[in-house]
Amino acid sequence: MSDSSGLFVVVLAGGISHERDVSLRSGRRVADSLTQAGHRVVLRDPDAGLFPFLASERPDVVFPALHGSSGEDGSLLDLLEAVGMPTVGSSGSSARRAWSKPVASSLVAGAGVAVPESVVLSHESFRELGAASVLGVVREALEGDVVVKPGSGGSAQGVTIVQDPNDLPRAMVEAFTYAEVAVVERRIKGTELAVAVVDAGDGPRALTPVEIEPNRGIYSFEARYTAGETTFYAPSRLDDATIDAVSDAATLAHRTLGLRDLSRVDFMVDDAGTPWFLEANVIPGLTETSSVPLAIEASGTDTAAVYDSLVRAAVARGA
Repeated sequence: MSDSSGLFVVVLAGGISHERDVSLRSGRRVADSLTQAGHRVVLRDPDAGLFPFLASERPDVVFPALHGSSGEDGSLLDLLEAVGMPTVGSSGSSARRAWSKPVASSLVAGAGVAVPESVVLSHESFRELGAASVLGVVREALEGDVVVKPGSGGSAQGVTIVQDPNDLPRAMVEAFTYAEVAVVERRIKGTELAVAVVDAGDGPRALTPVEIEPNRGIYSFEARYTAGETTFYAPSRLDDATIDAVSDAATLAHRTLGLRDLSRVDFMVDDAGTPWFLEANVIPGLTETSSVPLAIEASGTDTAAVYDSLVRAAVARGA
């Protein structure tokens, strides 16, 4: 249990997903910030010894920094809730809504946020109906450039921008490498923004949107996690009215999906100033090159203060 100097926090990082290395980097940064805030922190993997460890050590709160299926598909979050462990972040049910990109897009579109037109394909239907036939239908339905991405997952893994229709089959194979469902959506050209939404118990608020400008034109996995590959603008260079619209859309998406504590909602803003919802992340990247820490700093605070408020809110919620 905690001592008088702060809370006993277990930060979970690593896991067995494709994003393990990124998760470890996020976890170390979170642990450092919480230690700076005066808490006793243990950083550990979500392995077979996790629940015996939690039962014997009885931490005050768990802070998951697990990217990919290890932390974002809702399974682990359900288990933590089942054992009554206060946990920073969304519930298992809301995490599942955000984890499925088609489900999240449908719900957010129903709330009135613009979402790119798309076709969702399961690997099974792709095989049964024939790749050539299916892709012919897709090409007719979605003219122009498209984006092909796995139906779940993060860090832009398995994502391909397709400008030449002949490249579509390869893009589908790449997406199916990471998930059993692939999404083909109309490409929105414009300015990419990442919006962190924080709720420490007083309602969700959008932090300063971060504008993303990859040096090579595509915000790929390498562009996200290699220093110098992307230029970030915090605050964004867009006008105040557009920034307000994006912030409102991010908060609405956060509420619509039932998210909690901390999320990151990604948008593409077109030339008309319309924010198009791309996806929501319940455990966003918190590394030294991630947009959420940049947004926290640009909003006039620091990660130690924000993460401290989140662990305390989770403990109060659990009580």
